[in-house]
Amino acid sequence: MPDLTSLEIIRADEMRRNSHTYRSIASRLRRPVSTILRSIQRYRSSNSLVRRRGQGRKRCTSRRDDSFLQLGVRSNTRLTAVQARNELEDVRGVRVSERTVRRRFEEVGLGSYIPAKGPKLERRHHVNRLSYAREHRHWDLNEWQQVLFTDECRVLLKQIDGRQRIWRRKGERHIQSNFEHTLAYGGGSIMVWGAICLGARTELVIVTGGTMTADRYIRDILEEHVVPFAPFIGDDFILMQDNARAHSAQSVQAYLSHVGIPVIQWPANSPNMNPIEHVWDLLKRRVKSRMPPPNNLNELGNALLEEWERLPQEIIDNIICSMPRRMETVIRARGGNTRY
Repeated sequence: MPDLTSLEIIRADEMRRNSHTYRSIASRLRRPVSTILRSIQRYRSSNSLVRRRGQGRKRCTSRRDDSFLQLGVRSNTRLTAVQARNELEDVRGVRVSERTVRRRFEEVGLGSYIPAKGPKLERRHHVNRLSYAREHRHWDLNEWQQVLFTDECRVLLKQIDGRQRIWRRKGERHIQSNFEHTLAYGGGSIMVWGAICLGARTELVIVTGGTMTADRYIRDILEEHVVPFAPFIGDDFILMQDNARAHSAQSVQAYLSHVGIPVIQWPANSPNMNPIEHVWDLLKRRVKSRMPPPNNLNELGNALLEEWERLPQEIIDNIICSMPRRMETVIRARGGNTRY
């Protein structure tokens, strides 16, 4: 545990002079009682806020040991504290505890976090994404306004997204009421299709009765929703669709060419470049927060349709307005994954 800061020492000493107990001071400052006690005693005996050099237990690692640990975790960010401790013992012959390794990481600002998630990108994906971003980096909102962003999304009845939290006391982790019960395949799911643009959106389509084929995509999506929606955007209408098999089929390409709808050549493995992904995430959150939540697929479908209509268009427009920034972040990442 790091020492108290100068302000914390002064505050702790003042609270102690005002008859606060060491335990109440520790609770207020969120520090161990022993740390509070030693800090106040040292401050009163030396009249200094800085601990004299040489006080305390000698460090069990040298600067070179610390550098070895830091270089190891920097070269392999998935290295655990136990693995780093074992490597230090094998290479440098220094035996320390797992907690010591974690303290060395904390001293240089390294913490343990959940890694960001994104599609696995190969070199060709980097190249295509970077090329696309450079080609469209100078597009302004007038040009992005001509694009209809489309996508399919599968929504689970019981969403397991890692966001659910519970309130409990220490030691109550395995009480039955504190378990989050899982269901095979999320208890069932529904596939939906939707499209967004600046100022409007299409109807949400619930895809039932099997997978999306090329013929079905033409009949149920393009003919029923995309082609009638094109006049709303204007003569410069551009369709954005991903590289799913149903979208890239020759029959689909021939149909789009026949009706005169141009398509953006979208880079593969790039869902984080499509603003509709954020809309899907927002839609799922709104459905999950409904009271009571959907209990079957029929209720889930109705909830999706209702929440889709209730989505504020201002939020959708703000998401689409991030396209210029998305292109810049892809360029800075050299075609790699970004924060979007």
